[in-house]
Amino acid sequence: MTEHLKKKLQDEMNALEHELSHELPKELKKAVALGDLSENAEYHMAKQRQEFVKARLRQLGRRLADLSLINMNNIPKDKVGLGSTVKVYDSGKEEEIEYKLVTSEETDVGSGKISTTSPIGRALLNKKVGDTATVVTPNGKREMEILTLTTVYDQAQAE
Repeated sequence: MTEHLKKKLQDEMNALEHELSHELPKELKKAVALGDLSENAEYHMAKQRQEFVKARLRQLGRRLADLSLINMNNIPKDKVGLGSTVKVYDSGKEEEIEYKLVTSEETDVGSGKISTTSPIGRALLNKKVGDTATVVTPNGKREMEILTLTTVYDQAQAE
C-alpha cells in the first residue's frame, strides 16, 4: 500500500523537478525579454509558480521521508490500523457504514476511504470487533460500534 503511494509521490516530484529546471527557466527568460519587470505580470506569475513548485517539492520530500518510517510490523494484526477495512454501526445515523483507513493522500470520503488522522479514523484506531468508538464531531458525539474488521494482514492472506 505505501509502495504505491511512494511511487505516486515520487512521480509528482519528478514532474515538478522537470518543471523547475526546464520549463520555468524558459518562461522566466521570455518574461524578462518583455522588458520592465516591475509591471511584468508574466514574470511575476512565473516567479510565484517557481516558489510554489519549490515549496511543494519540500513538502513531498518530507512526506516521502515520513512514509519511509512506516513499519508494517507496528500495524496491529487484530485491531484497527492503517489499511484496515472496518464496518461500523453508527448509532447517530442508525446505519452501517464501511470505512477503509488510509494515509491522508489516499483519502476519498465518497468511496469510504478515510485518513487515520481524521476524527473518525483516530477514534477507530486500535479498536477490536465489538468495541465502541466515540467520535467527537462539530454536530456532537457519535457512537460507532465495530461490527467487522479486516486488517492489512487479512487482506494479504486473501489475495
